[in-house]
Amino acid sequence: MKLTDFKALTFDCYGTLVDWETGMFEGLKPLTGRLATPLTRDQVLEAHARHESSQQLQTPAKSYRDLLPIVYKRLAEEWGLTVTWGECVAYGQSVKNWPAFTDSAGALQYLKRHYKLVILSNVDNESFAASNAKLQVEFDAIYTAEDIGSYKPSDRNFEYMLKRLETLGIQKHEILHTAESLFHDHGPANRHGLASCWIYRRYDQGGFGATMHPGDMPKYDFRFNSMADLAKAHQEALRG
Repeated sequence: MKLTDFKALTFDCYGTLVDWETGMFEGLKPLTGRLATPLTRDQVLEAHARHESSQQLQTPAKSYRDLLPIVYKRLAEEWGLTVTWGECVAYGQSVKNWPAFTDSAGALQYLKRHYKLVILSNVDNESFAASNAKLQVEFDAIYTAEDIGSYKPSDRNFEYMLKRLETLGIQKHEILHTAESLFHDHGPANRHGLASCWIYRRYDQGGFGATMHPGDMPKYDFRFNSMADLAKAHQEALRG
């Protein structure tokens, strides 16, 4: 299997192209700054992952910008802090400020010359539009949790994407699903028979950060530590 075998790259966005862990950690500082006993960055992110995953299961049709305020409220309760609903809503709006990884835009612009680029993300359309501006590329298709009415790792999200890509003339064997999260993306990619590429952004850190533990380790076909490394490997594959 070679990187040049595929017609389309389907991307998770947050954690893969956008540095959601930094965005979350900064957005939660109004809470974490009030804690009597400080938490580590990973402790904060792991608590967020627990509440986010649980809420996505409870309210799968709720848009991400409306789901995050509930996560913020649950974290405040867990940490024994009082917050206003306005503060919770402000956190839900913070996705627009989450930074892109510094290598994402350049890598995507290069890959756009060789693949169809597709987004499959646990986000709402309004928030993604702000992130897309930071990524500086025009995606060929964008499928959000808001469009689908459920959140990854639900199989519904992947079924939705595969059916829509067929209308664009893209078959399953022509797709390389490219993502950081083993829990949200690589597990369901395995179930759907998709080739996958792990962008291991947390390669120099322990644990799973803002994503849940995937349970059994999913399989993947390629692994790179950054989008820049993926683009470089594609260049080498063309030469090879």
